[in-house]
Amino acid sequence: MSAELRLAVLISGQGSNLRALIDATAADDFPAKIVMVISNKDDAPGLKHAEAADISTLIISRNTCSNHADFEAEMTKAMEHHNVHLVCLAGFMTLLSNHFVTHWYNRIINIHPSLLPAFKGLDVHERAINAGVKFTGCTVHYVRFKMDTGPIIIQAITPVITGDKADSLATRVLKQEHIIYPLAVKWIAEGRILMDGERVIVSGAEPPMGVLINPEQCL
Repeated sequence: MSAELRLAVLISGQGSNLRALIDATAADDFPAKIVMVISNKDDAPGLKHAEAADISTLIISRNTCSNHADFEAEMTKAMEHHNVHLVCLAGFMTLLSNHFVTHWYNRIINIHPSLLPAFKGLDVHERAINAGVKFTGCTVHYVRFKMDTGPIIIQAITPVITGDKADSLATRVLKQEHIIYPLAVKWIAEGRILMDGERVIVSGAEPPMGVLINPEQCL
């Protein structure tokens, strides 16, 4: 990988993961930088994070393009003009075509607020609570054509607490998202990601050996 990985971050909303990436890449020793932020919504609050950090922003709305192919072509043209190496989806609420994903193959990553492959799609936290799972979390993964699929780079877990509502659970998961997304980008920039088919191996990383139990044994 390049000594300085050039990132494009795609957003549609609040941009809290964009904010986490901006904070991480601001460090002098971080091996990547954000060169542009693209939003498909001109009123996305996350654009303010990019503007405050003096990062180039671009709005490409699906409504202003004649079709989805033109929409994606505009994004690709802009990112290639900025010599982007890695595309980071951060709450980008638009499905990408097989053509786009193939063009950027193994150069697009996404963060999803569940332990994939569980709870793909929307309303994740409500569905996790209703399913009665005891743990949930978040996942950074390479993007493939089917929604919320692709080789998993890193995951973080959080327990589901009795009485949790979707918003309280989402708050705890989001804190973990802000930790693991920059970490995944750092590993990619450092060339530590090895692909074994559709499985990611992180060079120099070891799994935690402790066991988490929820609920813990009652006295």
